[in-house]
Amino acid sequence: MKNFFNVMTIEQVLDLADRFAPVGEEIVDLNEARQRVLAQDIASTENIPGFSRSIVDGFAVTANSTFGASEQNPVYLEVVGALTMGTAPTQKVSSGQAMHIPTGAMLPKGADSAVMVEYTENLDEQTIEVYRSVAPGQNVIQADEDIQAGQPVFTQGTRLRPQEVGLLAAMGMNRVPVHRQPTVGIISTGDEIIDLTRTPQPGQVRDVNSHTLAAFVAADGCRPVYHGIADDNIETLQTVCQKALSTSDVVILSGGASVGMRDLTVEVLASLQDSELMVHGVSISPGKPTILARSGNRVIWGLPGHVTSAMVVYAIMVRPFLAHLSGLKEVMVNTPTLTATLSRNLPSAHGRVDYIRVRLVEENGHWTAEPVLGKSGLIRTMVEADGLVAIDKDTEGFFEGDPVPVIPV
Repeated sequence: MKNFFNVMTIEQVLDLADRFAPVGEEIVDLNEARQRVLAQDIASTENIPGFSRSIVDGFAVTANSTFGASEQNPVYLEVVGALTMGTAPTQKVSSGQAMHIPTGAMLPKGADSAVMVEYTENLDEQTIEVYRSVAPGQNVIQADEDIQAGQPVFTQGTRLRPQEVGLLAAMGMNRVPVHRQPTVGIISTGDEIIDLTRTPQPGQVRDVNSHTLAAFVAADGCRPVYHGIADDNIETLQTVCQKALSTSDVVILSGGASVGMRDLTVEVLASLQDSELMVHGVSISPGKPTILARSGNRVIWGLPGHVTSAMVVYAIMVRPFLAHLSGLKEVMVNTPTLTATLSRNLPSAHGRVDYIRVRLVEENGHWTAEPVLGKSGLIRTMVEADGLVAIDKDTEGFFEGDPVPVIPV
């Protein structure tokens, strides 16, 4: 294995994701496909909606029958019938005629548009007055206007939001080829870590990281698997790591990346089959002693034990890796959702990227980013934060009033 603590940049770490292939694929029911990632390109086998339909309640007409119609000069059309939902019309509409049509119903032959009922008035059972003209195609959707048969619809690597699921339903796809959800084994390490059901004795802390990281993993569309707490013992840690690697695509250890524990962690990683220590040390604060390793084609992360540090490292580096393994074609890495004005000066040490927790305050459509002050080990600082502001390693900080991009957490 490589020598450790050769500090790398965030960009160098994220570039290593390409050394790992996305996980395999499976077929799932459409109702299970939300937030999954497509494993194949999808093209439509049919036109959608498949028939021309009205998008208003009114009358199916030929547009030329309404030309010149106005409130001062209405036109009069013969009503030749009424359409119902879910059935194909059997009657044709000719020039000078109209047929009552509800929203969504199929347009009859001869008709090329629909007049809204608001712009008509019944004179008797067979005659309506129309006082607004329509153009051909107005107030209707054509048979192939949404999707045409053979048209590419989605590409491999697309994450399926509810709206994509809806379009797949319209295409009749009840079974969808998607990438597997990466399985992420989670291990907490340290003699001081105890199960959350126990009462901590002096010097002990409950296992917060496992539950925090599992929640992050699940929110990002992956499957967390809890492998318990490993004490500071090489044999114990080896056994737990090997078990996790046998069933997981990714393993996350927390608490074993600090200066005091790194020798043990590196020794354990070196003992794993076909292992390589790829990263130990990243120019980031908090989270400098982060570890990235591999065992075969499995990814192993070593995160700091401090809860807030582990959260920041997950958001900035682990999340993009999981997105890549999930098969996402376009991995949006730490994309800010908005720009806010900084409420105070923020100094920073040169040579590393500092991630500052901020809360967002909105007033009259303008966002202000207020730094959440507190030491890195305080969990409440992440609870109070809405996002992170990155101060680049070549920047000495920001001034009050500066516009800053905010990364959501």
